[in-house]
Amino acid sequence: MSSFESLGLIKQLVKAVEDKGYQKPTPIQAKAIPAVLSGRDVIGGAQTGTGKTAAFALPILQDQFQNRTKDRSPRALIITPTRELAVQVEKFVHDYSKGLGVYSCALYGGVKMDPQIRLLRRGVGIVVATPGRLLDHAERGTIKLSKIKTFVLDEADRMLDMGFLPDIKKIISLIPSKSQSLLFSATYSDEIRELSKSFLNNPEKVEVARRNTTAELVRQIVHPVEKSKKRELLVHMINDGEWDQVLVFARTRHGAEKLSKQLTKDGIQSVAIHGDKTQGHRTRSLERFKKGTVRVLVATDVASRGLDIKQLPRVVNYELPDVAEDYVHRIGRTGRAKEKGDAHSFVSKSESKKLSAVEELLGNKINRAEIEGFEGELIEYRAEKKKVRSRKNPRRSRSGERQDSKFNKKSSFRKDRPSRFRKSDEESGDENYKPQKRNFKRGKKVPSRDSKDKYLQTGKRPRLKEEEPKKKRRGPKSEKDFENKDFKRPKKARPDETKEERRKRKPKWSSAKKKAAKIKRAKEAKENRPKRTKRGK
Repeated sequence: MSSFESLGLIKQLVKAVEDKGYQKPTPIQAKAIPAVLSGRDVIGGAQTGTGKTAAFALPILQDQFQNRTKDRSPRALIITPTRELAVQVEKFVHDYSKGLGVYSCALYGGVKMDPQIRLLRRGVGIVVATPGRLLDHAERGTIKLSKIKTFVLDEADRMLDMGFLPDIKKIISLIPSKSQSLLFSATYSDEIRELSKSFLNNPEKVEVARRNTTAELVRQIVHPVEKSKKRELLVHMINDGEWDQVLVFARTRHGAEKLSKQLTKDGIQSVAIHGDKTQGHRTRSLERFKKGTVRVLVATDVASRGLDIKQLPRVVNYELPDVAEDYVHRIGRTGRAKEKGDAHSFVSKSESKKLSAVEELLGNKINRAEIEGFEGELIEYRAEKKKVRSRKNPRRSRSGERQDSKFNKKSSFRKDRPSRFRKSDEESGDENYKPQKRNFKRGKKVPSRDSKDKYLQTGKRPRLKEEEPKKKRRGPKSEKDFENKDFKRPKKARPDETKEERRKRKPKWSSAKKKAAKIKRAKEAKENRPKRTKRGK
């Protein structure tokens, strides 16, 4: 195994690395650092916890030190998908830049922009940012990207999953085309490959892990359990196993918050972090968890990336993620830096398909382990090969509408459930009956294809059976109508009632008219009432 010095790093950085307790580089560092130092574009594939940050941060620091300039504009830009990851990467850069005269800052949302603007005005060489906040600064003119020499996309697969592709393209258009570009991703997909082709120039491919694999040091276990008993099982395992530190993943924000409060009531100190929490609250909660003040940190997938917790012994998937790739990122929080870790997944019967998708992604079956008193049932699905369509070209109908809308998908429950819109026609026994299409957006029925063709020939709009002219609203619409003398409400005839009796009968709205007149009289009386004078005057 090579040393950090043999990779071409300067003495200052080698000493900084050794002071942190690292003697030998990881495989991704040994392959990527020399390539980045040579000035080539790099596309790197490695799982989380393998030292990817150092693989691109150390060469950038060296370049900044050796090519110092008086220009205050940033010369290196690192894009991350989440706030937590931006803070983590910037902290790494800050810790290893001591004594080099290289300054950095982190730009992310959820906090005020003014402190960030002041840092940029002072001058920074390295900027770590999330896509949205970086574009906000660019639009305001508080940051210049024309001098960027090295551009890094960290966790590129996650950014695509979060819908940052348009923002990434905007950022790429703002930086110089001749800049050195680096792309790092935990997983490879066709979209990642297409993205890399758009801005990488003859990149050197660096891959140290198999596609979509999990860390080898992570022991994965599936616990079949009923959905209603998941919380009881979690409390049992924490208390019985004397777990001091565990990261629990929930699927939704509401679920994470609810679970955290319930665990605290059960006597297990817990905090939650998710998208609804402020950045300050998320940072404080993470620090409490790292220090051991709280035993459990409940998080959504917003925290599946960017959390750097040293020697995290275990991770619990309280609920499986909707996207199978997120499973890889979740359990990647443990088993980092050659440390062993456990990943427990609580899986109910309704989550069997999600488990099957995860195992298909990993290429192997995860071991099952039932806990006495909490046994559950799972459905074993066979892996089915499905045609994957590109997100760029979704399937479209003849009318040009997207077919991936939830309203256009054929659902099984509609076959068994009779529709109230066609009940009368079906029960009438009409052989010529054809169900009409339903426009869900407007809540109206639309004509069939035959009626549409007739419209094209005649030019007349087809009329539906259910379509009737709207009835005009009768009666007073407001209190002003009661004051209108010309307004007359039709009188309904009663059985065995003559015309003269109906004329004598008062209208139903007379009480409302009387009430309005009473209020008017009271108001006038109050205005005409003589004012009281004080005694002695």
